[in-house]
Amino acid sequence: MVELLGGYPVNLDVAGRPVLVVGGGPVAGRKAAGLVAAGASVTVVAPEVGDVVEGLIEAGAVTHLRRRYAPGDARRHRLVITATGVPEVDASVAADADAAGVWVNSADDQANCSFILPAIFRDGPVSVAVSTSGASPALASWLRDQLSEATSQLLGGGVADLAGLLSAARAQVKASGRSSETIDWRSLLDGPLPGLVRAGRLGDAQSLLDGAIG
Repeated sequence: MVELLGGYPVNLDVAGRPVLVVGGGPVAGRKAAGLVAAGASVTVVAPEVGDVVEGLIEAGAVTHLRRRYAPGDARRHRLVITATGVPEVDASVAADADAAGVWVNSADDQANCSFILPAIFRDGPVSVAVSTSGASPALASWLRDQLSEATSQLLGGGVADLAGLLSAARAQVKASGRSSETIDWRSLLDGPLPGLVRAGRLGDAQSLLDGAIG
């Protein structure tokens, strides 16, 4: 018998893709702001909105439909997040989205979610996501903060710099016609490379990478 895991982790590319947020309060505002930051084409449907959503509307970052959710709204979107704070409304939106084959997250209502939003730590292109599969969002957030602190101790503020150096080195290897799998990246990361980045010695870090990739 196959043991079922608590979800299948993915990193969705929502840039330019239509996403619907149902609700206009603080929770819906945080969800909408995060989606905007990820490049999604966000529509908010809510008869009234709070300060966060109002700011996004004024900035032209989201489209606002000043009305209640209407059956069928979900099917024109790739993702739906419902956060009205009214359990019956959120459950109805989730059911409509699920029937349309659209992935849906209902805030603080795991029973009406087809995907769970993890706690996320970001630094440039690096994202660390922690999920408890809905068991305890508080624990996920706490673990995210612990990982963020550990990363800061390991690399200072250089996580994004390290990612940039490695990305450029990988592209250089591939441009030479070789597979990036031929490079022992793990040995580089277990060696002095992170320490050079943490110390701000990016030139030395680049020289080390240059030597490793030939």
